[in-house]
Parts: sequence; C-alpha cells; structure tokens
Amino acid sequence: MSRRSRGLVATWAEIQRQQQRQEEARRRAWAQHQREEERRQRAAERAAARNRREQQAAYRERREADARRRTEEIDRRVETLRSFLATGCRAPAFTPEALKRPEQVEPFDPGQLGVPVPMPDPDAYLPRQRGGWGFGANRQTQEQARARYEHDLRAAQAAEAQRQHSLAAYQRQYRQWADERLAEIRRHNAGVEELTAALGRGEPAAVVEYFTAALYASRGWPDDFPRRVSASFDPAARGLVLNWELPGYAVVPEVSMVRYMPGADRDKEVKRPAAERRALYRDVLAQCVLLAVRDLFVADSFGVLDSVALNGFVDDTDPATGHRTQVFLATVMVSRADFERLNLTRVSAPECLVEGLRGQLSDRPDRRAEVRPVRLPGEAGRPVVSHGDGEEPDLYDMDPLEFEELVAELFRAMGMQAVTTSRSGDGGVDVDALDPDPIRGGKIVVQVKRYRNTVPPSAVRDLYGTVQSVGANKGVLITTSAFGPGAHAFANGKPLTLIQGTELVDLLHRHGLGGRLGGASRAGEAGLDTGPGAGPDARSDAGSDAGSDIESDDATVLGLTWTGGVALDVCALVCRGSRVLDEDQFVFYNNPSNPDGSVRMMPGFGEDRAAVWVRFDELPPQADRLVLVAAVDPEAAPGADLSGFLNARIRLSDPSGTAVDELDVSDGRPGETALVLGSFRKRANGDWDFVLGGKGYPEGLVALVEEYGIEVD
Repeated sequence: MSRRSRGLVATWAEIQRQQQRQEEARRRAWAQHQREEERRQRAAERAAARNRREQQAAYRERREADARRRTEEIDRRVETLRSFLATGCRAPAFTPEALKRPEQVEPFDPGQLGVPVPMPDPDAYLPRQRGGWGFGANRQTQEQARARYEHDLRAAQAAEAQRQHSLAAYQRQYRQWADERLAEIRRHNAGVEELTAALGRGEPAAVVEYFTAALYASRGWPDDFPRRVSASFDPAARGLVLNWELPGYAVVPEVSMVRYMPGADRDKEVKRPAAERRALYRDVLAQCVLLAVRDLFVADSFGVLDSVALNGFVDDTDPATGHRTQVFLATVMVSRADFERLNLTRVSAPECLVEGLRGQLSDRPDRRAEVRPVRLPGEAGRPVVSHGDGEEPDLYDMDPLEFEELVAELFRAMGMQAVTTSRSGDGGVDVDALDPDPIRGGKIVVQVKRYRNTVPPSAVRDLYGTVQSVGANKGVLITTSAFGPGAHAFANGKPLTLIQGTELVDLLHRHGLGGRLGGASRAGEAGLDTGPGAGPDARSDAGSDAGSDIESDDATVLGLTWTGGVALDVCALVCRGSRVLDEDQFVFYNNPSNPDGSVRMMPGFGEDRAAVWVRFDELPPQADRLVLVAAVDPEAAPGADLSGFLNARIRLSDPSGTAVDELDVSDGRPGETALVLGSFRKRANGDWDFVLGGKGYPEGLVALVEEYGIEVD
C-alpha cells in the first residue's frame, strides 16, 4: 500500500517537475524573444537616427548649395555690370546694311500634297486559290475581286488627279505669294537706300531716325536695361542731341552674398555696403553714357556727326507732386576728335566721363541728385505748321514735331487749350490738353504715334499708366495706322480714347485743317521697320515717344487655354459673313498659314496650350470675320468628345507674351467633337470686336467646315 502511494507521489512529482521545466522554458523563450525584439528595436532606432542624420546632412547640403548658387548669380550680375562697357565695345558697328532684308522667301513646301496617292496592288485582290484572273473553280469570286480592284483603282486615280490639281493651284498661289513677298522686300530695301541717301545729305529726320535705330539695335547692352530715347539733330552744328534712359538704382544688387544658417534653418542675405553699391551704380551710369556715345559714333559711317550731346535720365516720382518725372543723372557733350582719342575698353568710366570728357555725373545718384543737361533736344524751337498752302501734308512724311503741333492745333480747333510738351520730362505725353467743359471736361493727356503698322497693346497700357500717374481725366492715343482687338480690349471701360488714322484725317478736315494718309513711302520707314531689335517707336519717328516697349512682331496673339486632358486642334477661318473666302483661308495643322501670312498657327507659350497669331490690318480686304474653332484630335484622342474642354478662355497678348485681356468662351459638351469658340468681326470703322460662339458639332470638324463652305471629300 505504501509502495503504491509512493509511486503515485513520485509520478505526480515528476509531472510537476516537467510542468515546471516547461514553464521555465517558456519564460526563457519569452525572455529571449523580448531581448531579440529589444535588439531589433534598438537597431531600427539606430538606423532611423542614422537616416535622419543623413537626410539632415543632405538637406543642409542642398540649402548650402542653393545659397552658393544665389551668391554666384549675384557675383555674375555684378561682374556684368562692371564690364558691360568693354563687352559692348566689342559688338559690331550698326550699319544701314543691317536694315536690309535678304531677298529670299520660304521655299515651297507642298506638305501632304507632295505625296502621290498610292495605287492599289492587283495581287492583293487575288483569291487565295491557285490560278489567275478568270480561271479556277470559283470564277464568281475572282470576278468580284477584279471588280473591287478596278473600283479602287479608279478611285485612287481620281484622288491622284485631284491631288495634282490641288498641287498645281497651291504652286500658283505660292508663286504669287513669293512674287509679292520679294516685291515687298525690294521696296523695303529701296527705302533703306533712300534713307542712306538722305543720311548722306544730312537731312535731320533721316539722321535722327537712323541713329536712334542704331541705339535700339545695339547688341552690347544687358537685356534688362531700358532703351528709351528722344532726339533732335542740329544740321548747322552737325550735332546730335538726345535724352537716353538709364537703369534705376535697383539694377545694382542690394545683397552681396547669401549664407545658409542651419541653426535657424533659413537663408541670411548679407547686405552690400552702401558706399560700394553707390560707387558701382555711378560706374554703371557712366558706362551707359559712354557706350551710347560709342554706339552713335561707330554707326556714323557717313561722317554726319561732329558731336553728340547726351543726357542720361531715370524715371522717378517727384515728392512734391507725386507725379512721374525725369531726373537727369549724367550729361556730356563729346566731339568726334575727343571720342577718337579714347580706348573705352580700358578706362575707368566715371573718370573718363567727368575728367576725360568734362561731363557731369551725379555724386549721389542713389538719392536722385540731379545734374543740369548740357543741351536738350529741340531747344532751338519748333517749326510752325502751316496749312492751306497747296497740297495737304502727308501725315507719314511730316516732321515728328510738326505732327505733334498739328495734333495740338486740332485740339485747339475743337475748343480746348492744348500745348505740346517739351522733349525732356514729358513722361510719355506729347500734347497736354484741357477741356473747359464743366461736366465732361478736365485734363487730357495725348500721345501721338506715326505708325504704318498696327499699334501694339503695350502702347495703350503705357498711356493708361501715364493717365493714372499724372492724375488726368482722360488719355487719347492718336495714330496714323490702326489698333488691333487687343488694344481695344484693354481700353474698354477705361478713360481712354483711341483714334486711328482714317478717323484722324476726318477730324482734321471737319475742323478746317489738312492731312492725308498716303503718298511716297518715307525714306526712314523701311529702315526703321526692321532694324534689329527696333521697337514700334523706331518704326515711326524717334522724336515722338521713342520709348515704347520693343516688339518683335506687330501681330495679336490669340492664346487658347483650358483645363482637362482632351487633346484639341485649334483652327481659324478667314470669312466674309458665314462663308470662308477660300479653302486656303482655312488655317489648321496641315495649312499653318493663309497665303498672305496674316493668320498663322503658332506653338502656345506660357500657359497657352495653342495660339493663333493674327495681323488684323493685313487680312484680305474682303474679309470681315475671323472664326476660331476647336476640334478633338482624332489621332491623339480617338473616341473622345469635348466634355473635357473646361474653363476655356482666349488670352489676348502681344508677341512678347504680355497679356492684354482674356475672353471667356463656351465649355465643351458631351457628345460634341467640334466647337465654334467665337469670331472677331470687323466694324464699319475698321475695328474688330469679339463675338462669343458656342455652337457644337457631334460630327466633328468636317461638319463644321462644310457649314462654312469648305467641301470635304
């Protein structure tokens, strides 16, 4: 009995020991697991810390590199400012030859019309069984194949005949366009020859136009420097007198270097010492004056100039009146003999200007401390305009000052007080007028532009800025040419009046004065129309507000932008009423320009996804409508519709990209694949207004253009 009890106890004890060993093993395993987890956690934390340190180091390196880059940009800018006189002296001299256009036109490019229509391959129509035409068991199948081949062959031959006919017509149109283009180039070059002859005779108008064009076209100036000039020529003294705009104090960087502060996680800009910045600005002003004088003398291959009197000014706000004014910071009169003694590539510009040439340079240009100009353009007085002594004067050929005086006389004939402004300090105003009417009257500022091409929208923007700065009631812009829709869009709703050439002639006649548009092309027009870098004022008269923005093209840019991913083709149709003038007046991806080049498809830039460039004054005379349409590109987006064409608008701008206005257009609708965006319609006075469209076409672009009279095979 005792043995049995001891056996049970021993068994129970053994079970207890086994359970205890198992429990201890589990605790050991759990402890081991915990230690492993802790080791992994510590390893992960060490890796994260190492990663953070690496990220922080990389971030710091990026910030330090960015600070170094900004510092290097500032250093490069300062180096440019210190050396642009020497750089500009290495630029080639301006010559009348630079005004000429090469007598060449774009080569003929037939595009898809130059690709013959492929003829069908008869072997492709043969049945797969053996045997030739008309043999074998399945004779009916062979006859059907022959019939399909002959049908397709006739269709291909007809298409090829149509292609050759269209190609011949296109070649005729190209030859006509090329002949007209060459004739235009030759007229232009003849105008340059006339300008050259007038320049050799020392005619004041030709001298002023040529040398101001030389300043505009000079390649030695930093791109962001202003180029605004007013000038006159004294034939008796053989001296050119001009006011030339200088860059403002902000042209010299206020910051000398940039450092990254890792503790504060920010960039610290180290200010340039005031004395250093002021000295560099004086040096820049002196270099500007010397480089302008250099450009004038080296451009004088005719020996017209004996001296140049140049006054450098900056635009500033008069603290007494709050109006914009011109502050003269440098002035000099240089004879040709004194100029030829100089080696401008090695001089100290301030010392050369003040000591070598006995000019004046402001001691504190940063505080706008003025100097007194040695001589101002037009100081000898203005000639008096006379009327009724024979043929009416051609407004294109009038002296710039006479033209301004004629406009002032027109305002006086209309019952207002009007005077022409002095050439210096006019703030972009050619005529100051005062309307005494107690209700609608007030101060009026007038700008006049003797242009032959469309006035760019930038001129209207400049006038509006002048109206605001001088506190005038109204601004009037008068031109011998016309205004595009961009100019009218900007002027709409503002105290601005735009008077184009035909309206000006009518006003002159109604008030007993004379003037006409036409006659022989003036000598300077061709030269100043295309001088490299020449702006719109260079195309007119240098003495009449020659400081407008420089434009490379007088076209109006119609930029189209929208949200959504739909791929579109933007097209334009030149119409009379609701019918396109001709198939070649349908401008699209396969015909990127109409024959005279007045409408061109161009790549969009900036936010524009597509663009059409239009010269409204050069559209065919019979055209009274320009229709803009958009259609889904079936190759880029097969099966898509216009539901993705949203928030669409047309952005009016000039070729430099400066926006003038925006025109909203209709959004696309599901199921439609083509849409009329709107049309520019010609008014009786020659202006163009925009009319919103919105008609959609489920059948696509083919249905749209067929409605406008284009036959699509």
